[in-house]
Amino acid sequence: MNVCLLQSGGKHVFTRGNAPLAALASCGVLMAVMQTIVVPLLPQLPALTGGSPTDVSWMITATLLAGAVATPLLGRAGDMYGKRRVLLMALASMVAGSVLCAVSATLPVLIAGRALQGVAIAVVPLGISILRDELPRERVIGAIAMMSATLGVGAAFGIPLATLVVEHYDWHTMFWACAVLGSLVALAVVTVVPESPVRTRGRFDVVGALGLTTVLVCLLVAVSKGNAWGWGSARVLGLLAGAVVVAPLWVWHQLRAGTPLVDLRVSVRPAVLFTNLAALLIGFSFYANSLATAQLVQEPTSTGYGLGASIVVSGLCLLPGGIAMVLLSPVSARLSAARGPRFTLAAAAGLMAVGYAVRLFTSTDLVSIVFGATVVAAGTAVAYSALPALIMHAVPVTETAAANGLNTLMRSIGQAVCSAVVAIVLSGLTARSADGHSAPTLQAYLAVFAIAGFCALGALGLTLLIPGRRRAPSPVLAVGTA
Repeated sequence: MNVCLLQSGGKHVFTRGNAPLAALASCGVLMAVMQTIVVPLLPQLPALTGGSPTDVSWMITATLLAGAVATPLLGRAGDMYGKRRVLLMALASMVAGSVLCAVSATLPVLIAGRALQGVAIAVVPLGISILRDELPRERVIGAIAMMSATLGVGAAFGIPLATLVVEHYDWHTMFWACAVLGSLVALAVVTVVPESPVRTRGRFDVVGALGLTTVLVCLLVAVSKGNAWGWGSARVLGLLAGAVVVAPLWVWHQLRAGTPLVDLRVSVRPAVLFTNLAALLIGFSFYANSLATAQLVQEPTSTGYGLGASIVVSGLCLLPGGIAMVLLSPVSARLSAARGPRFTLAAAAGLMAVGYAVRLFTSTDLVSIVFGATVVAAGTAVAYSALPALIMHAVPVTETAAANGLNTLMRSIGQAVCSAVVAIVLSGLTARSADGHSAPTLQAYLAVFAIAGFCALGALGLTLLIPGRRRAPSPVLAVGTA
């Protein structure tokens, strides 16, 4: 019955044009831009808000936490109560958070606003699930490739745009722009995107939601703040202990629940498990590219390797990668249609590893740095396009939003771990520069690239463990019978 709903519900709606796809893709781009816009502002925020650097970093951590918690929860709610309805709630939260940040310079208010903005990270898995439910089968792979690639595209364009705003305008302008654009995107969704008719029956698993929230908050706060608080501090060890204690209890509840928040029996299938683990490593590898590149080119020339570039130049170094992501999204879709998303993900992970190999030997001049960063970004675009297709081939049609939410969560965890690892490496391998200031050594950046390259190779190995198919299945019918 669900398959019939998919076919009859989509062909008469989406044949009107590409407006629904454009509206949903805009949601993804805006979300990724929102997630990264404060990165160029971080060095200035202590002076602007009166907070310490450690406190100011909560503007990143709060967004990450809110997104990590909201993504699987809202994905499940979308499966049960309507994907478009929940997507609009996430956009409303982002607009409210943007306005809150735009009208205040008080750090607690800014952190609260950033947390509300973080809820919007759930829009991408929700949008992917709407496309799967509504589109004719021949358009599904291309559409979800474009939707998933918006995660990388928005991030690649967000930092350069933010640097220009910080350089030439009042910093609150970024948040006003997000609020206006969020409102326009929400209006577009209401106007042209239909509500999906596919629903999961049963009650929302409140206990499971509380348990997962506890585990994620304990784990991600410990990982994000471990370097600042000290990995052996009582706070970090207490948080990690809390995650270790609650996690098995949550698993036990999920296995016993009638309608669990996360269907663990489906999640441990090799096709799902290895895809999610690969997503974690891809998220790590992608984020290392953005973090290290922006900082590397800004290192002073007195270090012997730094270029002393401005914040605007450092942001623009990521722009070619964003363009590559836009161009490669349809290529990834065609490759997945011809060879299968498993082959596409393997090729993408291999390309990312090659990009980091290039970076190991070309990190001393601007052109080579941009080239290496663009190769990694190209691999990321292809990988992000293939991951949802693999997930949807392996889960029941009524669980697509929750399953894609879990996959997005794994990418977010990979990014959180990457942020902590990069901070540890760059702060641990330092030297006095010619002007007397302490700065990371070139070997520190090369170590980051090596770790990220090995993560990409790990993702390649996990992809090869995903069970293959003798022929490419229908992206709609095959997943409905999984």
